[in-house]
Amino acid sequence: MHIKNILISTLLSIILFSLPAHAEQSQTFGDYTVHYIALNSQVLNANVANSYKIKRSKNRALLNISVLKKQEDTTVKPVKAKVTATTTNLTSQLRELKVRELEDAGAIYYIAEIPVRNEETLTFKIKVQPLDSDESYELMFNQQFFTE
Repeated sequence: MHIKNILISTLLSIILFSLPAHAEQSQTFGDYTVHYIALNSQVLNANVANSYKIKRSKNRALLNISVLKKQEDTTVKPVKAKVTATTTNLTSQLRELKVRELEDAGAIYYIAEIPVRNEETLTFKIKVQPLDSDESYELMFNQQFFTE
């Protein structure tokens, strides 16, 4: 198996099978399903983090988003999208996140890294517009982070 395929499989495994406190979430909008998760970047395998230039730290969170489109044969396929994201903490401090695209072996992910403090709760607001659609979709979720 090619090393990049191994790395993407490892990243997927971490994201999809991480601790219950970091359970993957999704929201469906017509034919599109947006999967999202925010977790402490320290849980990533060092090789995976290095390969995708993700800084591992107990004080950094990783937001991961993927967009899947339902096909006529009932399967789904990853699609490219314009993705923007912000966070707001409990004191209403707004941060615009720098979202970047990762694509490998047919998978497409949008990730952003966020500095976090112990017991900090962030509200994530994500806007997704699949490139093959004129519509955009918004979702929001809260996540508390523990660094100690």
